[in-house]
Amino acid sequence: MTGAAAAMSSFEDADTEETVTSLRVTVYHPGQMQNGIFQSIRFSNPEKLPSSEVVKFGRNSTICRYTFQDKQVSRVQFSLQLFKKFHSSVLSFEIKNMSRRTSLLVGSTELGYLNKVELPYRCMVRFGECQLLVEKEDGESLEFFETLFVMSPRPLLQEHAWPAGKPTPELCRSPSWCTQSACPTETDENEC
Repeated sequence: MTGAAAAMSSFEDADTEETVTSLRVTVYHPGQMQNGIFQSIRFSNPEKLPSSEVVKFGRNSTICRYTFQDKQVSRVQFSLQLFKKFHSSVLSFEIKNMSRRTSLLVGSTELGYLNKVELPYRCMVRFGECQLLVEKEDGESLEFFETLFVMSPRPLLQEHAWPAGKPTPELCRSPSWCTQSACPTETDENEC
């Protein structure tokens, strides 16, 4: 077998690389430059994750894959999990609010604690002062998906002409948590 024939044979026998479902997450927070809110997120660096992983976002770095350095963010704010609909080859994501104190806005749908919805192909996710534009691109692989984070220099609500509206506190047990002018701040049980 000649060198060219051997190279062609190994090329033909090689596995075809599948495309992966990907999420592009563009983030914005008014204090992102001064406060380092997104300092633990690696921007413009795609990350490949197993499709079985439940991806958590929040303040607690031991539980959450993606952390936000902001006291207004819950220890675990929300989670994303892949699923496949019956009779479909397309992977979808469900997004679940994991915060007891703050609602999660997904597009125009307000999610209370443990409420979940299917993540649309393109939507705005908001909590506290954080704005995340999440855009999904389908892939073939059932084994992996990919995330890519981008930081926006401008508020996403203005840049993309999304309707305004703020996430609201859940049912509060203490009047100190429910002030109309202040955003809720989650405290650890040990801080009380």
